[in-house]
Amino acid sequence: MKTTQKPLGFEEARQIILEKINPLGPEKINLMETLGRVLAEDIIAGRNLPPWDNSAMDGFAVRARDLENAGGKNPVELKVIGDLPAGKQWKGKVAAGETVRIMTGAPIPAGADAVARVEITREISRGRIQALAPVQPGTDLRRAGEDVSAGDMVLKAGTEIRPAEIGLLAALNQASVSVYRKPRVSILATGDELSPVGKTVRKDRIISSNSYSLAAQVTEAGGIPQNLGIARDNREDIRSRLSRGLQADIAITSAGVSVGEYDFVKEVYRKLGVKIVFQRLSIRPGQPLVLGRKNKKMVFGLPGNPVSSMICFEEFIRPLIRKMSGDRNIHRPEILARAGESLEKSARYTIFLRCRLYRRKGEWWAETTGPQGSGILSSMVKADGIMIFPENQERIEKGDLARVQLLRDEMLGII
Repeated sequence: MKTTQKPLGFEEARQIILEKINPLGPEKINLMETLGRVLAEDIIAGRNLPPWDNSAMDGFAVRARDLENAGGKNPVELKVIGDLPAGKQWKGKVAAGETVRIMTGAPIPAGADAVARVEITREISRGRIQALAPVQPGTDLRRAGEDVSAGDMVLKAGTEIRPAEIGLLAALNQASVSVYRKPRVSILATGDELSPVGKTVRKDRIISSNSYSLAAQVTEAGGIPQNLGIARDNREDIRSRLSRGLQADIAITSAGVSVGEYDFVKEVYRKLGVKIVFQRLSIRPGQPLVLGRKNKKMVFGLPGNPVSSMICFEEFIRPLIRKMSGDRNIHRPEILARAGESLEKSARYTIFLRCRLYRRKGEWWAETTGPQGSGILSSMVKADGIMIFPENQERIEKGDLARVQLLRDEMLGII
C-alpha cells in the first residue's frame, strides 16, 4: 500500500482497502453454529442420499409386472405378507402375487420395484388387497443416491451456509465443519465530551452512540465486535486502549482524526507503528476517514459524527469484514432507481444520500429521507438504501436513474 496525502476518490479508496486481502484461517465449529458462516473446505459426500431405494408414498411395495393388467373392472389380488414402517428393513423378498404394506421413507424390499399408492388399492382383508390400476417400474420410488452420490463434491469452499446447507450437511452426518474465522474488530470511541450509555448525562456531554451502532454493524457484517470503551482526549489514554485494540484483526477509532487541537488519534497511530495509508477522501459524509496499517492489521480512524461513522463503515469496513470472512458477495446489493427529486452538489465529491424506496408504475423510485447532515442519525433509521451521487457529477434530475445500495434485508426480494 502506498501512502498518499491527496484526497482519494471513493472507488480508489475501496480498492486500496480490499486489495490483497484474503480470508482468515479456518476453524472447526459445531454444525449448529454454522448459520451465516462460510465454508473453508470442500464437502465430499461420504454416503448416498438417500442411502437406499425407498418409498415416496404410503402404499404397497409391489412388482410392477404383477399389476400390468390391473383395472377397476379387472382388479389384481395380492397377498399382504407384512408391514414395513420407516426405520425398518425387510429381510425377505417379495415374490409373484405378494406385496408389503410400506410407509413413506421405508426401504423398498427386495423383489419389489414400485409402490402402489393406497388410493389405487382396495383392502379385502388385513391379509389381502386388490390393485385397481397398473404402475410402472420405479413409480413412487426414491432411488439410492438420486439426491447425492457418495464421492460427489456437494459444497465448495467459499459457500455461505444457509439453512438448506445445514440440512444437507446434517444428512451427510457432518457434526462439525471447517469455516473461515470471523474477524475480531475492536472499537474505540474518543472524546472528553462523551458519556457512557445508561449513565447520568452532564449538560456538557453527549452520549457515546457510535460504539453501539458500529458494534451492531460489525455483528451484522459477520465480525466479532470488541468494545474498548471511551478514551479521553489525552495521548496516554488513547495509546493504552488502542494498543489493546491492535490485537484484533481490524481496529476502529471514532473521532479525533480531524485537524483540531485535541485530535491526537493519528499521532498515536504513528507512535504505535501504524503506517498512515490515506487520511482524506473526496466523499461526504466521511471525508476525514483515515486508513492505517500495522503489519497485517487494518486500522480505521472514522469521523465522530454518527452518520459519517456509519457510512464509512458501510462503504469501506463492511466489505473488508465480509472478504476476511471468506464471503464472495462482499458488497451490498444494488439497484437502479429513479430519483424522486432533483439533486445537486459539487463535482468534487461522491455523496452518499440516505433514501427511501417506493414503487411507481412498475419502477423503483428513491427519495432522500429528509435533511442529510452528518449528525442526523434518524436519516439512517429511515433509510431503505444509500443513493450514490458520483464524483464529477453536479446534478441528478428528477426521474434520472441512480445507483442505490440496499440496506434492508426485506428489500432483497425486489432484485
